Amino acid sequence: MTLTLPPAQAARELVDPVLREAVDRLDPHTARVARYHFGWTDASGRPHVAGGKALRPALVVLSGRAAQADVERCLPAAAAVELVHAFSLLHDDVMDDDPVRRHRPSAWTVFGRSEAILGGNALLVLAGELLLEQGTPGSVAAARAVNHATLSLLAGQALDLEFQDRDDVTREECLRMSRHKTASLLACACSIGVTAVAGPAPLAGALAAFGAEAGLAFQLADDLLGIWGSTEVTGKPVLSDLRARKKSLPMVAALTGGTEAGHHLAELLARPGQLTEADLRDAARLVEEAGGRAWAEQEAGRRLDAAARCLSDADMPADVRDEFLRIARFITSRDH
Repeated sequence: MTLTLPPAQAARELVDPVLREAVDRLDPHTARVARYHFGWTDASGRPHVAGGKALRPALVVLSGRAAQADVERCLPAAAAVELVHAFSLLHDDVMDDDPVRRHRPSAWTVFGRSEAILGGNALLVLAGELLLEQGTPGSVAAARAVNHATLSLLAGQALDLEFQDRDDVTREECLRMSRHKTASLLACACSIGVTAVAGPAPLAGALAAFGAEAGLAFQLADDLLGIWGSTEVTGKPVLSDLRARKKSLPMVAALTGGTEAGHHLAELLARPGQLTEADLRDAARLVEEAGGRAWAEQEAGRRLDAAARCLSDADMPADVRDEFLRIARFITSRDH
């Protein structure tokens, strides 16, 4: 199959029917939560225009093209990765008490915490089912890859929760958490298309390495948005990460840099009760003065350069390599 649409749009049109068919297998109550979370319906079950960038399905489809395979063979893997991503967001919103997801109320605020947790569990089961029912050597290997990425993601979420109760988190620990929580699934998305079609192992390895580095760059850019991004871009309140006192990468870099601004930032964050809007603006200023913003921007650039090096010797069509690099630059520009 030849793709003539932009990768994300093409991936969405190809994978969306697979996702919808999978969700249709669920019981009506759980399916209602899933359809709302994917943006297919509103809280009453009426059709709604879906949001999201379809980033991970696009990477899976591109991975299949890197192996010069028919992309239709990669669609179950693309849907499985998106199901895991959706599962993680459902649970993440519950654990972080995030009331907004993609510019509208999070699923748990609409249906309840228990219902959102059950919905996430169901999506995770569907991901494995979609892969294993194919019954091919490639699909079994792809299922293992998804399981490995999911376990890594869970390890990252556990670290994230642990960090909430600590004031001594190091920059290295925060990078390790991001590598697990964000980069592992992106690495899986970049390589699983090759795995699903039983493509060359060296190619899958190069794409996984690319995805891991691009995933860290993506998280760094996302953390910058969590402090300085607008609601129109993030879909969440301004200064949302500071309001939650989240141990994001710019925050930890600022707190551990040994600067006077970092010391003042630590004192501000240690205050009991909710921070005022003035406190939040002061905190953002202190993160920047302590070098947290500059470090995160520079580190994102370094990770993006490392991602490009991972593809330099990979055996794939030149246009596919260029598209991987274009997507990596797009997701880390983070002005969208």
